[in-house]
Amino acid sequence: MKLPPKVKLVDVGPRDGLQNEKQPVPAAVKIELVHRLQAAGLREIEVTSFVSPKWVPQMADAASVMAGIERQAGVRYSVLTPNLQGFEAALKTRPDEIVVFGAASEAFSQKNINCSIAESIERFRPVAEAARAAGIYVRGAMSCCVGCPYEGEIAPERVAYLAGLMKDIGVQHVGVADTIGVGTPLKVQRALEAALRHYEIDDVSGHYHDTYGQALANTLASLELGVWQYDTSVAGLGGCPYAKGATGNVATEDVVYLLHGMGIDTGINLDKLVDAGKFISEFLGRKPNSRAAQAILNKRAG
Repeated sequence: MKLPPKVKLVDVGPRDGLQNEKQPVPAAVKIELVHRLQAAGLREIEVTSFVSPKWVPQMADAASVMAGIERQAGVRYSVLTPNLQGFEAALKTRPDEIVVFGAASEAFSQKNINCSIAESIERFRPVAEAARAAGIYVRGAMSCCVGCPYEGEIAPERVAYLAGLMKDIGVQHVGVADTIGVGTPLKVQRALEAALRHYEIDDVSGHYHDTYGQALANTLASLELGVWQYDTSVAGLGGCPYAKGATGNVATEDVVYLLHGMGIDTGINLDKLVDAGKFISEFLGRKPNSRAAQAILNKRAG
């Protein structure tokens, strides 16, 4: 079994992790979280989303957050842009990368954005073109690649179909997401293999939710295929809106502990990462949703 010698993690905590939080998180706290993540060695941070504040009030301060970050050389700052209007607002803040999105489930696409998968991706064509013309990297998030809250299990062919559409509009990298966390290792491998019909191994990443406690097993199964890029969220920020009370994104701390234990380099300082997770968790008034972080914090206290 040949595992990748190094892994790149994209911490999506500041954006994907915080966007569903009910209590407002001030821009200063979001900025501090980004600073702590980059101080811990993260080189890819998904900072915010340029979406209508009517739909996602938590992200209304997107421009202020981007303006407040002290940028570090070698760190890529990405933002989610749901449409051309969002992209134009984002452009003023000089992101290194934008994220566009689509679902592998027709029902999910209809219920979420009232259009088909093909229509949803076509809407992103001008966004991808404008970004690439401005020299900004375009990443695609592919949701519901294993299961859907409305359709149930998703066939790998649907993932291949979505990846093909993404490729066609100029998306340079795709993330295969198990949005509701129902995936198990072989199902996740099949979803990744479907995306790999259209993208090279260096242009595919995994994004796993831990709803059923499978995210680390799914990460290991992905490593076995040679996938070396993953989205994770500090302190396991971000619930799963389709499974009441369920955990959402896999915790960055848990993935780093796994990788370091396997001798795989991440460039991340686990202690500093735990501190970053503790910082945001204390602000939110709860414990970090990371087993590794809890163990390390308990050990420190003892």
